[in-house]
Amino acid sequence: MTAELKQTAATGTPDSSWQPYPAYKDSGVEWLGEMPEHWEILKLKYTDRVIMGQSPSSEDYNDTHSGLPFLQGNAEFGKINPNPKIWCETANKTASGGDVLVSVRAPIGAVNMADQEYGIGRGLCAIRPIKSNNKYLYYFFISLNDELNSIGTGSTYTAISVDEVENIKIPYAELPEQRSIAIYLDDRTQKIDSLIEKKQKLIELLKEERAAVINYAVTKGLNPDAPMKDSGIEWLGEVPEKWEVKRLKWISYINPVKSNSQFDKNSEDLATFLPMEKVSEDGKIDTEIKKQIKDLWNGFTYFEENDIIVAKITPCFENGKGALIKNLGSKVGFGSTEFHVLRSKENIIKELLYYLTKSDIFMKLGEASMTGAAGQKRVTNSFLEDFYFCYSKDIGEQNEIVRFIESETTRIDSAVSRIEKELVLLQEYHTALISEVVTGKIDVRGE
Repeated sequence: MTAELKQTAATGTPDSSWQPYPAYKDSGVEWLGEMPEHWEILKLKYTDRVIMGQSPSSEDYNDTHSGLPFLQGNAEFGKINPNPKIWCETANKTASGGDVLVSVRAPIGAVNMADQEYGIGRGLCAIRPIKSNNKYLYYFFISLNDELNSIGTGSTYTAISVDEVENIKIPYAELPEQRSIAIYLDDRTQKIDSLIEKKQKLIELLKEERAAVINYAVTKGLNPDAPMKDSGIEWLGEVPEKWEVKRLKWISYINPVKSNSQFDKNSEDLATFLPMEKVSEDGKIDTEIKKQIKDLWNGFTYFEENDIIVAKITPCFENGKGALIKNLGSKVGFGSTEFHVLRSKENIIKELLYYLTKSDIFMKLGEASMTGAAGQKRVTNSFLEDFYFCYSKDIGEQNEIVRFIESETTRIDSAVSRIEKELVLLQEYHTALISEVVTGKIDVRGE
């Protein structure tokens, strides 16, 4: 990513390759400021048709894929669903292919382009181009997101009315210039989107590499020349000859019982409380919530410093929510009932046990073992108890493996963090570019 792009994204100002129009005038619109001298300010109702959505009656809905596919609002957005789940026999208000779709109920301002005829509900309006280029309108409404949200009103949810949409003031250029703007933005945004997609794929590859590093280190060790033996476990295969293969219940306490702890259940001492959202997918915990032990003793999961917590419910387990508890901020902690707790025994160090829970094989087998109804599936106690783990009996070798994993994951995490920052800059540049072009701050007629 070039220094010019970074500067553009960071400051919101054009880079050196952007050229302004020869002359400007005051638009009279506060959020727009100056605009090219030959442009006009027109209300949308004088240039194009606004169609506010209206939901059909309940008996008109069906799931047989007959009639019109129906879009209700922003929940449908991102990409138009080519096979919507909700269809309707009749629709009072419809969008035609090529209409610009705008969400008019919270969250306001999502924009899309209809690729066919749709029935549209109260959460949407369709803007049918009459005097405007539809792609120009599409990009204009993307740039208008903040302004649309600022005029939304309502107590239960915010919304904008048909009058408010129709009276939106747009900087109006003649159709040939609008087409030039649309073609330019199609080209530039597609290139930016392509670069964003490549970086997102690179992040996925780095995450796969991270998982592979952990998985290999905790199951095979670091010495490629070590003599191997058959583990007797199909999914584990060969392991270093001198390593132990044992069930997890023999090397760790699983969900230790709080009544066996040294803590008084009636104590008014403060303890850190960790709901699921306070535990990240990269092992970090937020210890800001403190409550009295007596208020947490019943109904919550108990753990202590140096314990390992693992989310047991879908999708938190698959996403890797869990942590090695360090710097808890209290002698004891409590958290969501959707956590399993592991406490390492003397023959295995806690860090190695933690990385086991982050290994690809642990995650995949745990996911496959889940029981329960869809959306409420959980990893069972028995899976943890009977999960086979191979490990070196040499504590020194265990520490060496942990140091290697920490070094490699730090390297990979640093690369992921750098790319994620670049993605933020690219997204900001994407937004800034659209706004600058459709409001006439950049002249693209010669591009």
